[in-house]
Amino acid sequence: MVQQLIPEKKPEIIYPDSDGKPMADNTKQYQWIVKIKENLEILFASDNNIFIAGDLLWYPVEGSVKTCQAPDVMIVFGRPKGDRGSYKQWVENNIGPQVVFEILSPGNRTKEMAKKMLFYQRYGVEEYYIYDPDNIELIGLIRKDEWLASIEEMNNWVSPRLGIRFELPGDNLEDELKIYYPDGRKFLTSIELHQQMTQESERAEQEKQRAEQEKQRAEQESERAEQEKQRAEQESQKYQELLAKLQAKGIDINTL
Repeated sequence: MVQQLIPEKKPEIIYPDSDGKPMADNTKQYQWIVKIKENLEILFASDNNIFIAGDLLWYPVEGSVKTCQAPDVMIVFGRPKGDRGSYKQWVENNIGPQVVFEILSPGNRTKEMAKKMLFYQRYGVEEYYIYDPDNIELIGLIRKDEWLASIEEMNNWVSPRLGIRFELPGDNLEDELKIYYPDGRKFLTSIELHQQMTQESERAEQEKQRAEQEKQRAEQESERAEQEKQRAEQESQKYQELLAKLQAKGIDINTL
């Protein structure tokens, strides 16, 4: 009797959803991560085929659990929006992030950042931006053939993929990096966005009130005009009645 051999199942590979590292080391770094990520979400809200994530583990190679990075912000053109525990590239039609952002904190080491750059270079990132909010320094790298080459002038640089513009401060050291939408609007924090929406709502309410007041004034003018018309008609009617009475008494009104 021939015994049928059952093929041995390969153990399932678990790809962790966390690398155990914090998303940010301080409030300033976290605020910039959220600011960039959320404004990009707003920019591409109408395009369901652009996936944006913050601090999400990206696995570019199937079967290699240790080959991964968690960019502070990553943008993937050609993949649908939606929730993911991690970004497994082989499950995503083998499309990797085209643009990544890293926000530096005092804890970032040169060796670690160099390792990240080599990772992004190897796995096809087209644009890589590194911002140091403490020193207000922005570094940009863009793919040229197989390499990520440094962008010489970052002030007023426009991202080829995102269409956003970066503006670095001049001599005012209290200023910070500004990022602008393609239509010229500035990237805002959630508080700034709320304040802007509140101001716009207040302006809209004021305009509504002014329009209502103008409408009421117009109605009042119309009522006054109607009253004047009625008075004029009444005066005309009285005048005609008076003339009729005079004529009835034999008075020639043409001689008056």
